[in-house]
Amino acid sequence: MLKRIPNGLYATVFGTVFLAMGVNALLVVACVPFLALLMTTDPSLSWPLLAVTGALCAPGLAASFSVFRQHKSGENRVVKPFVDALRATWRAALAVGFLVAGVIVVAVVDLVMLVSTEAGMLVAPVLTVVAVIALATGVVSLVAISETASARLRDIVRVAAVMSVRRWYLTAASLVVIGIQAAIVVAAPALGIGITSAACLYVVWAGARFALQPAVAPVSQGAAA
Repeated sequence: MLKRIPNGLYATVFGTVFLAMGVNALLVVACVPFLALLMTTDPSLSWPLLAVTGALCAPGLAASFSVFRQHKSGENRVVKPFVDALRATWRAALAVGFLVAGVIVVAVVDLVMLVSTEAGMLVAPVLTVVAVIALATGVVSLVAISETASARLRDIVRVAAVMSVRRWYLTAASLVVIGIQAAIVVAAPALGIGITSAACLYVVWAGARFALQPAVAPVSQGAAA
């Protein structure tokens, strides 16, 4: 005889599916400029503009991370926590988004310009590392903003940079997930944003949150002071 499936399992599965679908739908709305540009241009030519419009997605990402945190604490709603988090964090998240986009665009442009020169072989690894650290710092910063929205932005970015390097193994895992998700988004934007984004972001959020555990409290205390 088949064992009876506990009602709690149904609730857990339904809650997880509802969370994923809700976050995916809200991200589509938050990333409309980026998606519109991605679907109407050639990414190989429009990548600088994609980087800029991608920065506009940062508030939506921070809000999604906040929804994950609240869901873990027992919150079953998605839309209201997302909107509330968006209102509380959009300024800081947008600043982080444009900062990261700026660093990456400058690094890539310099890399393209110098790659065929003698100096390129020496500078290319440095520029690549700078771009990777900027991306990692940006991701961890958005998670930190979702955890401690009242903290000073400079404290958040500084701590995120340190923790993303110190716990490099978590950063590497998150970057691999982000790379896979980026490939999916470029190949099939509707699938990438509408279906798989929540799962990808949850993995990234969990890793970054774990990396931030030793520092979240000090950052909050510094902001209060």
